[in-house]
Amino acid sequence: MSRPNYPYPHPPRLPAGDEPVDLPHWLAGEGALEIEIGPGRGAFIVERATALSGVRLVGIEVRRKWASIVDERLAQRGLGGRARVVCEDARHALMRLTPAGCVTRVFVHFPDPWWKKRHRKRLVVADPVIAQVTRLLCDGGELFVQTDVRERADEYRALLSAQALLQPAGDDVDSPWLSQNPYLGRSHRERRADEDGLPVHRLRYRRIPRLA
Repeated sequence: MSRPNYPYPHPPRLPAGDEPVDLPHWLAGEGALEIEIGPGRGAFIVERATALSGVRLVGIEVRRKWASIVDERLAQRGLGGRARVVCEDARHALMRLTPAGCVTRVFVHFPDPWWKKRHRKRLVVADPVIAQVTRLLCDGGELFVQTDVRERADEYRALLSAQALLQPAGDDVDSPWLSQNPYLGRSHRERRADEDGLPVHRLRYRRIPRLA
């Protein structure tokens, strides 16, 4: 039961319960399905939805404030029919999404502000989430991760390059590193990094084809 004085008491969510969610049916319409994990203030998802009329986007944001604000912003711009943000923990929400292979791209911008050892269980870019990402990605589907922390970028590269179902898809052959963000949208953190002159480390991987 929500508390009446609690900020944003009714954030947008996936259907209640633990039942599977048919993502193409839930976000009806046409166009490739994309997921952004942790959209935060929503700059990327709003820009990308505005720039590309042929995609459907779902943001999964654990903070009810930003899920509520960004989902409403999308609706106010007439984008709510094909772009939504829901207040969910991606570690659990991704497990509910079906069918396998329905998603074209997954974006993760500047995740994991957890540095203490006891907080590592909160990491988003970790085996449980990556297993669900690879399940949901279509053949050739893309996972794009970026961070301004080199240590984390190296951790992500080691983890993702060890995945049998993902292959590097960066600027150079057999490398995951991208010099630029090619996706027609920038997160709030990416803008700040650019303004402050901080290097941004970008990784892209593709889902290998499933066996026939």
